[in-house]
Amino acid sequence: MPTLDKTLTIGKLRGLQQISTEQGFFTMTAMDHRASMQRMIQPITPNLVSAAMLTAYKRDLTAVLAPVSSAVLLDPIYGAAQVIASADLPRSTGLLVGIEASGYTTEGGARITEFLEHWSLEKIRRMGASAAKILVYYHPGLPEIAERQRAVTRRFIQECQDHDLPALVEPVAYPAVSNDTDPEVFAQRKPSLVVRTARDLTKLGTDVLKAEFPTDPRFEHDQQKMLEACQELNAASSAPWILLSAGVDFNEFATQVRNACTAGASGFLAGRAVWQEAMQIESALERRHWLESVARERVERLAEIVGEFGQPWWKKWAATPQELTTTSETWYATY
Repeated sequence: MPTLDKTLTIGKLRGLQQISTEQGFFTMTAMDHRASMQRMIQPITPNLVSAAMLTAYKRDLTAVLAPVSSAVLLDPIYGAAQVIASADLPRSTGLLVGIEASGYTTEGGARITEFLEHWSLEKIRRMGASAAKILVYYHPGLPEIAERQRAVTRRFIQECQDHDLPALVEPVAYPAVSNDTDPEVFAQRKPSLVVRTARDLTKLGTDVLKAEFPTDPRFEHDQQKMLEACQELNAASSAPWILLSAGVDFNEFATQVRNACTAGASGFLAGRAVWQEAMQIESALERRHWLESVARERVERLAEIVGEFGQPWWKKWAATPQELTTTSETWYATY
């Protein structure tokens, strides 16, 4: 057996099995959006989108996309419990639940992640989730703020460890230092920001990194440079990593997934790239038809790309799942 720098409790292993395919790929859909989904539904008057309406949209997304996803990501306010109670979430599909509050607080242009009030990792475990996720705004060019965000991440990872939940960390870069506000300048800096962030946060004990694509599709069109940036990201991440969609259109995201998986990624956790057009369809019947005919096919297509080019999550640690867990005969006595 190889010497490993990563071990998994049996609970974490079970959670990773539940959110991935049998082959070890993450083919997941995200629908944990809150304020942003309200704006998609009603761009002019988002405050008119009620909690009941938001839940109805999330139930539709879950009912159609969960059966073709290895897992779905939902928030604990408008979606997670509701799709369980309504049976829109199939028993065979894993459930990820986000813990961060919607949005962020700001300090001098810096973004600070906060835990969702009245929620905890213990509650997420009790409701039957397979894993937990936190979104962390991160800019390594702000040392003091970056350390605070690492502290938030360490707390999240430790509490996941306490409750035997796989910890998915989703870092998002943002413009926060001189000239960053120029989109082209920020695009030039983004690859190094994404790579540095992956290195900083995965070494804290992250189980799965939900990463941004390291180049900006508005300014970078060279496929070789995109692949090289993904390879740098893969080398920097000490955890299995997956790609988030960040609202790009589907065809662009499919290309990104192929590049990421060719470089070593283990899948995707896609949101708006799969279903964003449906938010503008007022008729529930027409919206459901669009999801069933377009969005479902998108998830299936992405899964095909991952199956062809991706890397099973356990290979990041150069081990089989069995080698990542403690298998002594007396393990149960100290669990």
